[in-house]
Amino acid sequence: MRVLGIDPGLRNMGWGVIEVDGSRLRHVANGVIHSETGELGVRLAALYRGLCAVIAAHSPDTAAVEQTFVNKDAVGTLKLGQARGIALLAPAEAGLSIGEYAPNAVKKTVVGVGHAAKEQVQHMVRVQLPGVQFEGPDAADALAIAICHSRHMQGRNVKVVA
Repeated sequence: MRVLGIDPGLRNMGWGVIEVDGSRLRHVANGVIHSETGELGVRLAALYRGLCAVIAAHSPDTAAVEQTFVNKDAVGTLKLGQARGIALLAPAEAGLSIGEYAPNAVKKTVVGVGHAAKEQVQHMVRVQLPGVQFEGPDAADALAIAICHSRHMQGRNVKVVA
């Protein structure tokens, strides 16, 4: 089973694909889709096209997206929510089931602590995916989201048939 993890962002949308075989995980690919500054619609379209290309290239069986947290800047939160909409739309249009996880749930699953630092998350992703090279911090977060989804699916004994 292939799992696509997505870390939504308007400027940088991280993605990571892992392969799951029982309790074993294997890194397939990771990267970051960038959108330039400018008109919001153009930026969202670039993210959508980039994410659709990732899905076409790696044929995941399921996807997982990190939930948005609300911060002090309402405009920034709204824009992030729109990017998250793209992160949900692309896999949904590809017919993938999508899991959604709060940032603390991802950290708790991958590290064992819900308020782990980014460095701790990256370290544990490297432990679980030996030899992985991150294309950036957003890609590392996306791989953590994919790992979280795979562990939750195993806990529910979910089987995905390709």
